[in-house]
Amino acid sequence: MQNAIYSSLKAMHYHGSLDAMQAGDLPPPVHVRIKPTNVCNHACYFCAYRTDDVSLGEDMVVRDRIPKAKMAEIVDDLLAMGVKAVTFSGGGEPLIYPYFAETVDRLAAGGIKIASLTNGARLKGKVADALAAHGTWLRVSIDGWDGPSYAKYRSVGEDAFEEVIENLTAFSARGSDCVVGGSIIVDDRNAPHIVELCKRLKDAGVAHTKISPCIIANTGEENNLYHDGFKDVVRAQIEEAKSLDDANFHVVNHYHSMEIDFSKPYDSCPFAQMLTVIGADCKIYTCQDKAYTASGTLGDISGQSFREFWYSDENRKNLAAINPNQNCQHHCVADAKNRLLTDYLSLAPDHLAFI
Repeated sequence: MQNAIYSSLKAMHYHGSLDAMQAGDLPPPVHVRIKPTNVCNHACYFCAYRTDDVSLGEDMVVRDRIPKAKMAEIVDDLLAMGVKAVTFSGGGEPLIYPYFAETVDRLAAGGIKIASLTNGARLKGKVADALAAHGTWLRVSIDGWDGPSYAKYRSVGEDAFEEVIENLTAFSARGSDCVVGGSIIVDDRNAPHIVELCKRLKDAGVAHTKISPCIIANTGEENNLYHDGFKDVVRAQIEEAKSLDDANFHVVNHYHSMEIDFSKPYDSCPFAQMLTVIGADCKIYTCQDKAYTASGTLGDISGQSFREFWYSDENRKNLAAINPNQNCQHHCVADAKNRLLTDYLSLAPDHLAFI
């Protein structure tokens, strides 16, 4: 039986958290996303944090980063609370955070699993050493298929593409247990080049590549209309790319043009109690899809510890007030998970044995 890396069912393995939610208690988060810095060494045109067409990131301040002492305090809190995993993401490019390697080392020493999203440009030196030693997975976003196209996507030099491929090749050659994945965000320009890019990633030693649609607006209708013009090309490319699958490489199809539906048929967000986001501004957000927005803000830990805030009346009240049916009619990475969780938590206890 294949071991799946991507699945909405992972939350169902955390029975303690599920039992606490059923009892009306607040469990510690299983997984925390930390956005250590909002500074980035690339300028991607489609970045949801930097485009006016998507509401994500509307309150983001680019210069923000978590101070060294505050990060150390956060690490202590996560260890004390029994958090299981931390993913570093943006905001900006997490691997340029000056205290990245030491933070990874401290988290791993306490038994917390580590992952990071990255553009791969800084995947070398002590940062790569820390991830090779302690990382569970690493996912590199890549969209251009050669030097000129990559430069246009990210406003970097035309040599940047090959530098990232070299970094991936060198990291994969270490033989680390850290699983390296690629992430292709598909738009109208790279749609005909998916197979070409997958081949380059496979040759670089990447274990799998996730293919997802570019989100260009807040509504499903606008996104579907955008993808209508080239969705057949994408699907044909994905089918051809699957021929690259073998024991060491796998294409993960998350492209769902014409199936994008941002409506939410539930009025609570239990997943926000299992995964939360710490921003570079030291604010806590409900999720990565509402980071750096007023509507997604749970609170501020600038003047208190994360642990104090998490169990505070303020946080409990704000978590209970989340109503996706009214306030989250936009892209949501947790939608499938919340559908499962709300179904699970609604079951009548006296009838569970009648499976």
